[in-house]
Amino acid sequence: MTDLRVWAPHAERMEVVGDEQRLSLRAEDGGWFSGSHDFNEYMLSLDGGEPRPDPRSPWQPRGVHGPSRVVDHEIFRWTDDTWKGFPLRDAVIYELHIGTFTSSGTFQAAIEKLDHLVGLGVNAVELMPLNEFPGDRGWGYDGVDLYAPHHAYGGPEGLKHLVDACHSKGLAVILDVVYNHLGPAGNFLREFGPYFTDRYGTPWGDAVNLDDRGSTEVRNFFIENALGWLDNYHFDGLRLDAIHAIYDQSAIHFLEELAARVDEHEKRSGRTLWLIAESDLNDPRVVRPRDAGGYGIDAQWSDDLHHSLHALLTGEKTGYYSDFGTIAHVAKALRHAFVYDGKPSAFRGRVHGRPTEGLDGERFLGYLQTHDQVGNRALGERSSALMDHDLLKVGAALVLTSPFVPMLFQGEEWGATTPFLYFTDHDDPDLRKAVREGRRREFAAFGWDPDEIADPQDPSTFERSKLDWSELDDPRHADLLAWHRDLIRARREVPDLGAGGMKAVDARFDEDERWLVVRRGTATVLANLSDAERTIPVKREPGRLLLSSGGEISGTDPSGTDENITLPRQSASIYVRDR
Repeated sequence: MTDLRVWAPHAERMEVVGDEQRLSLRAEDGGWFSGSHDFNEYMLSLDGGEPRPDPRSPWQPRGVHGPSRVVDHEIFRWTDDTWKGFPLRDAVIYELHIGTFTSSGTFQAAIEKLDHLVGLGVNAVELMPLNEFPGDRGWGYDGVDLYAPHHAYGGPEGLKHLVDACHSKGLAVILDVVYNHLGPAGNFLREFGPYFTDRYGTPWGDAVNLDDRGSTEVRNFFIENALGWLDNYHFDGLRLDAIHAIYDQSAIHFLEELAARVDEHEKRSGRTLWLIAESDLNDPRVVRPRDAGGYGIDAQWSDDLHHSLHALLTGEKTGYYSDFGTIAHVAKALRHAFVYDGKPSAFRGRVHGRPTEGLDGERFLGYLQTHDQVGNRALGERSSALMDHDLLKVGAALVLTSPFVPMLFQGEEWGATTPFLYFTDHDDPDLRKAVREGRRREFAAFGWDPDEIADPQDPSTFERSKLDWSELDDPRHADLLAWHRDLIRARREVPDLGAGGMKAVDARFDEDERWLVVRRGTATVLANLSDAERTIPVKREPGRLLLSSGGEISGTDPSGTDENITLPRQSASIYVRDR
């Protein structure tokens, strides 16, 4: 028998439906219904209405409109008993999308590529959302059954095998979760209770109800979901999508409560657990400790470093990139994480952000690419399509030697040429049309030819977005992969190149000559961003040249104290002085 407990304060009665039978659940105080059943697959009927999936369904093998299936989490035989995790500051993260990471697009297929990640040197994998979403293909940000691993990827058991395999190879696993909205198709939560509120609006409709009437159980629903991923699936951390769209005026903010509950779970489990936020607010309160008035989140994505590097290396000045584009912006991002820390933003038309004083770099993730910054472009172009091969190496050097926790997006390490496009698989004709036309209108407003915009519903859009692993046989791609491996190895071998204090970062630059010098303790990173050779005034104590992306370099006598170093065009070099 399976015990079942469902919160539905708006219902007068509830039945569990399975095997052509209907069993009544007992009404309890607080809007709860409970009972037991022996169905393998089941649905719930509120007040005799059309059966719906369980809001806490652990598995939806036939999609968002199908029946829920029972899962016994005690059956799976984990082999990671000795795995305890490691501090986030030691992580090098690799973001991937299960459906496009391999040609098969399954959890099992991803396991077969883990040795590549180990060889690259990353030690943490961040999976884009994989709870049940409409159809067989999608990014996962329009999910609805938050407790159920996506059926097309391999379901609950397949996900457990993937996490277990990652741990066996020394890889931590982070799951991207979406608590700011739910998708439009298969979203039945509103029928069960006050899960949404019209007090706030989001780009995706009504906001999740975290502070209005009935919000106590709504908050518990999301917090218990987070703890379930950490407990039942052994995830090492969660990435919280777009927390700027999580609205809560409670005395204890939802994020603060979530962080406290995860900290308690960490102590009980003996495993190191992470919470990482995506935020557009440039508000350090997100990652400040709770006893200092913050939410206590472990780290957050730092888009300002991406914006600064992307605008500088590509020359793009449209949209939010219009606020960036100078070497000074990159230097400030490396020293303070936020470029806009209380200064006017022309793009936003207002002052934006707040200083990060007192925070270390390990509180921020640094990156050149993410799924957002690639996939939300009209043509889904990666950095490899927007900048020269040599500048890709410079960008990688500045990210992987930064004081932040570095993150790569799948295929970035070899300069993958396949795009990462926006794709969906809705079966509702009206929704299919709305997604298709909305995407085209969005980019037509920026001057794109609507006919150039890939149809998200076309299966070929999804197929084109899959990584082409045969590219690794190409010498040019292999060269970039080797550079990333060398940088990650250097980061591990030289303590001053790891995540740490931003106050220790000394950045000098020349906008006209287009060079940047970043000193971090014993390590010096030099970048020539120009199209010509540059002589950079750097007094160097005895040491060694650790890495160079540009071949021969003048003024590199390891035993000398040269006053100048000449770097080839579009190149980066790393020096380490003797202690």
